[in-house]
Amino acid sequence: MNAPLPLNLCSNTNYEISPHPDHPRLLHLRLNPQALRGFLDNVRHIDVQNLEYVPFMRFHLAKTLLAHMGEEFGATLQRIVKDRKHGGFTLGLENTSNNSEDFVKFGTAIGHLLGPGNHDSMSGTYYARFLVKHTDASDSYLRQAYRLFTLHTDGTFVSEATDWLLMMKFSELNAIGGESRFLHLDDWEECEQFAQNPLGSQSMLYKAPGSKNVSEQVERPVFFLGEYGLSVSFIDQFVQPQNSEQAAYLYELSQSMENSPGTKTVSLPVGNLVVLNNYFYLHGRAPFEPNEQLHRELMRQRGMFAK
Repeated sequence: MNAPLPLNLCSNTNYEISPHPDHPRLLHLRLNPQALRGFLDNVRHIDVQNLEYVPFMRFHLAKTLLAHMGEEFGATLQRIVKDRKHGGFTLGLENTSNNSEDFVKFGTAIGHLLGPGNHDSMSGTYYARFLVKHTDASDSYLRQAYRLFTLHTDGTFVSEATDWLLMMKFSELNAIGGESRFLHLDDWEECEQFAQNPLGSQSMLYKAPGSKNVSEQVERPVFFLGEYGLSVSFIDQFVQPQNSEQAAYLYELSQSMENSPGTKTVSLPVGNLVVLNNYFYLHGRAPFEPNEQLHRELMRQRGMFAK
């Protein structure tokens, strides 16, 4: 396990680290706008399709960002996400751009300072961009604006490891509500009760809906011990209980998480992103207030830590 990260350890002239105003564990990094402009200028010639087709170009972006932020910047991000005391951070482009291609490049650079991005079957590449608006006919809660998007982890229905998750806000109009909701396992007061239940270590079947473009079925337990301590893998929409006992356990577990005082709402401004350790954080979204002109665009990336 990594030692806790002192807040003043890695602040320098290109970035400052402070506690997040909305969450007791998350950290917020404020980046130097001049350094960000230099990064964006240096990668202006790289088109997004090149990033989609050529995986090593994604790491080239990460290296270019380090050249502007300082060589220790990547190690700092890794330490924060692997440190169970924190396990996540927010940061943004500091109003240096409102161009969506710049957003993709910046998010790609941040993610690939942690490690390689996973293939996102929903989009067919390493990231997904999606809209949340007034009406939607999707087969999951991801785009349904007026439902509570319940707490879950990513990667439950694929065999590829999902160590970290990145979400970045591209645009938002006429949006009231819809805040991100995060629960760290160590802040969930009933976690031990569910983790010690024999059903918590029993393999559960996961199957994805059609929109995910994933045909494989995966069996995994809800709780397991890993490199970062007690870990969780759960999403209520795609876990397939095989009997009433499993169903009752999963229902009570989800209700407990949703109602936990440890579940906190976090606002994310346009141009900002959040990164979470996918093993000990669950995430979701509060419902929006109805508005026919509602518009929000997000980007999702998820991946593994560099070996």
